[in-house]
Amino acid sequence: MNQVVNELGMPIGFPVEAWTACDPPPKTPIQGRCCRIEPLDPLRHAADLHEANLADRDGRIWTYLPYGPFDSLEDFQAWISRDCLGDDPLFHAIIDKASGKAVGVASYLRIEPAIGVIEVGHINYAPELQKTAAATEAMYLMMRRVFDELGYRRYEWKCDALNAGSRAAAARLGFQFEGVFRQATIYKGRNRDTAWFGMTDQDWPDTRRRMEAWLDPANFDAEGHQVRRLSEIR
Repeated sequence: MNQVVNELGMPIGFPVEAWTACDPPPKTPIQGRCCRIEPLDPLRHAADLHEANLADRDGRIWTYLPYGPFDSLEDFQAWISRDCLGDDPLFHAIIDKASGKAVGVASYLRIEPAIGVIEVGHINYAPELQKTAAATEAMYLMMRRVFDELGYRRYEWKCDALNAGSRAAAARLGFQFEGVFRQATIYKGRNRDTAWFGMTDQDWPDTRRRMEAWLDPANFDAEGHQVRRLSEIR
């Protein structure tokens, strides 16, 4: 949108007319074709998630997270009970509809309803979820709730600047790279420069169209392989 100037001729931000605060994300499931997203529960989801995560034998999926890996189901379940049951971050389990099992985690965090800003993070996909239609659909469903259901203005994605996989995923999904915050934090005894990505409600309609076109069953062959990559849909 075009910027405007005030009576002194100084540029100021464009007006946000009739703005009202958003609601926080509800703790209700989100249904998709390939997956279902529901609030994380240590009793219902921990065993499935721990088993699925064990397929990552070298612990690669935990490299850029401030916690994990977990040696036992008991440790994993205790971590969920201690750190994952609040309202912010609001953790969700990603359920594969074909198996009915939890195979991934993602959360809403840094939730600011007053100004319509929210972040997605704590994304951890077990190997069987990675590079599947459900993996992309899970992010689409969370975006759709943020923009279409709740009316937020901005959706953020942040990751370790060294995390090439996360940066590529953000770009593929339609987030715009906005810069790197140097020495942003310390985790696991090491420095983290944080790469910032963002998506606005102005970006969302085109992103939604592209993602829905990619997720359409017609875009997959009989073996479930994509016909067109998401990056090819313009």
